[in-house]
Amino acid sequence: MLDKSFNYVTFAEIFTVLSIMLEKPLRGIIPPAITPMIDNDTLDVVGLERLLNRMVDGGVSGVFILGTTGEAQNLSYNLRKELIRQTCRIVNGRISVLVGITDTSFSESLSLADIAAGQGADALVSAPPYYYTPGQPELIQYYEHLANRLPLPLFLYNMPSHVKVMIEPGTVRILSGHPDIVGLKDSSANAVYFRQLIYLLRDNPEFSLLVGPEEMTAEAVLMGAHGGVNGGANLFPRLYVDMYQAAVDKDFDRIAVLQSRIMQISMSLYTVGRYASSYIKGLKTTLNMLGICSDFVAEPFHRFGHAERETIKKGLIELGIEV
Repeated sequence: MLDKSFNYVTFAEIFTVLSIMLEKPLRGIIPPAITPMIDNDTLDVVGLERLLNRMVDGGVSGVFILGTTGEAQNLSYNLRKELIRQTCRIVNGRISVLVGITDTSFSESLSLADIAAGQGADALVSAPPYYYTPGQPELIQYYEHLANRLPLPLFLYNMPSHVKVMIEPGTVRILSGHPDIVGLKDSSANAVYFRQLIYLLRDNPEFSLLVGPEEMTAEAVLMGAHGGVNGGANLFPRLYVDMYQAAVDKDFDRIAVLQSRIMQISMSLYTVGRYASSYIKGLKTTLNMLGICSDFVAEPFHRFGHAERETIKKGLIELGIEV
């Protein structure tokens, strides 16, 4: 017979306790990892190992999987779950693992969250649910309800270009009062918006403010951001870690040198082609040329052809990188 006085706990509850170890605020460079794939249903596990170990060796503070750069919304749930398992296995506690759970289905978000907690991830990330555009009161209600059900701390993800709604500064301030909502990643590229967040959250030093666009990360850190979730750190993690540290140190001469190289990467590798998917294709093509992983892109998109690959190759040569 079971002793009913014994306090049984779930794995999720155990990992909730362990998540207290997450740095607050989370600082540094947290790359939004691409998802290496062999085909639509198969993860490139060997490529993922190379990618993650390259990031760890480059000094990043964490990794964010299943975000925009990771093509999360184009991946099957089985592949998303496999990516969570493999990422946590490979990282093995060396850096923080943040897992995207953005979905139009509340239940599917919870399912991904439980798997992330069970595999040892450190935190979760959620952009607003898309398709029907929620109002700000609805966003507050949604995120509070979500955070109450999650087994790990939650980062908000402001991505208005893709989900059609901005998480307004006042909404962020209200949500920052929830004990399990610990930060925000902003990919709006709106400096005024970010400055408003810094002002409104000035009395909440543990709430992490992270910026997405690498082109403005150094400036944002000088403004008060805690770090960057920069796609280019998939390619050259040490460069972005050095840029972040130069901004923390207010070493303006070094910032100028590093920022120039980051802009060269942005202008030569992310702008090949005419469509929004060019950024993902540019990252994956470059990683493939560097010998890291497959360049397969999830449907409905397809990898670059010969002409685009030659343009990427030219860009890398101009950066002084042999391929």
